[in-house]
Amino acid sequence: MKWLSKILPAASLALVLALGLALGAVPATAQQQPPQAPVLKPASPGALAAAREILTMKNVRAIYASAVPTIVQRTKDTLLQSNLNYQKDLDEVAVLVAQKMAGRENEIGEGMANVYANEFTEQELKDLVAFYKSTLGQKLLSTEPKAIQMSMGYMNQWAQAFADQVSGEFRAEMRKRGKQM
Repeated sequence: MKWLSKILPAASLALVLALGLALGAVPATAQQQPPQAPVLKPASPGALAAAREILTMKNVRAIYASAVPTIVQRTKDTLLQSNLNYQKDLDEVAVLVAQKMAGRENEIGEGMANVYANEFTEQELKDLVAFYKSTLGQKLLSTEPKAIQMSMGYMNQWAQAFADQVSGEFRAEMRKRGKQM
């Protein structure tokens, strides 16, 4: 169980980052090809149930809850850029499309459950459920979002400071060559 406590934070961070990137990288136009979904083997009902329970405990739904309205808005905005004279119509159509597509974000949760069920055995998923129900698991669930947020902040600060150092090195080397930057 010790190994579990070491990999869970990293796995959760990867999940958060992957979802953020996936939702942020929605195709801007219908002409682009959608990314291919991974090929997954059929999962047992028990594995899927455990995977869904894990995702519920981790409150992953909060990450993708606004996916449908966000994609509808982005699509409307993209269409509006080349069709300014249709703004009123596009605003009205956006409401209709959002209503028609409402609830489709749940497909993301089901897909994620399938991914988990493909990456872990049914027993491993049940062990993860038991872990998340334990005192340590509950602490991880409650503190991990803050730890991830703080980690991302640290990474951004580090990257900025490092970039400044790299820039300084470039400038110093260029000065040695008699070139001011």
